[in-house]
Amino acid sequence: MAFEVAEFIEAFPEFADESAYGTMRFWADVADKRLNVNRWGELLQQGIYLFVAHNIALSRQAQDAADRDSGVTQSTGLIASKSVGGVSVSYDTNASLLRDAGNFNMTRYGRDFLQLARIVGIGGMQLLKTDIEV
Repeated sequence: MAFEVAEFIEAFPEFADESAYGTMRFWADVADKRLNVNRWGELLQQGIYLFVAHNIALSRQAQDAADRDSGVTQSTGLIASKSVGGVSVSYDTNASLLRDAGNFNMTRYGRDFLQLARIVGIGGMQLLKTDIEV
């Protein structure tokens, strides 16, 4: 499936500054290799777009860290609280985290992608019953 930047930006206008997100095509190529068209079917484009959005958002976070002279290789997580002067705010990050999601929990696009991937990936299921009498 061909990745169309214009269609991606129409779906995700927050990524309209293509010069700041030059990794779009790279991540689209990765998604094309990782997402099985036979499994994803009509949801393939949505899956690719969410995968790309997740990864370019992570890339942008790394670039922002580099711009602040923070290490881009330093592992980070979701911010649970922040204080500025006498004002502080905290969020319940557990409310939006997906179990066993790894870095997909780092962006809303990753969480949306993983939820869709879990639905698409269910496929056939076999139930085993060990106490069957023959």
